[in-house]
Amino acid sequence: MPLRISQEPIDSQSLKAVEEEYIIFYSSIVDGQSWCPDCRNVEDLVQNTFGTSDGPSGVIVYVGDRLQWKSPSNVFRNEPWNLTDIPTIVRLQDGTERSRIVEKEIPEGLKTFIEG
Repeated sequence: MPLRISQEPIDSQSLKAVEEEYIIFYSSIVDGQSWCPDCRNVEDLVQNTFGTSDGPSGVIVYVGDRLQWKSPSNVFRNEPWNLTDIPTIVRLQDGTERSRIVEKEIPEGLKTFIEG
């Protein structure tokens, strides 16, 4: 299934109603690329995992530029997502978070996370 990119701005509560099984929280694109090095490092892995016709369904949500992300009032740092790091991949089931994998865990652990 193609990887969908959420349109900004998005209400953090409405994300619970997405049809995709996974939400991929990334830094926003600045000057043509993700400003976050960890997000850039997993872009190919995420694309190869979620962007294939037989891959799990996922939606990318951009959390903002560096200044927006670092703000304690960033909507994704608060309920219901309580993000502390990006990238973060959240697995949903019936609109409820089932599990998540964060930042440096993703390169080595994404395959197991998806299979689990």
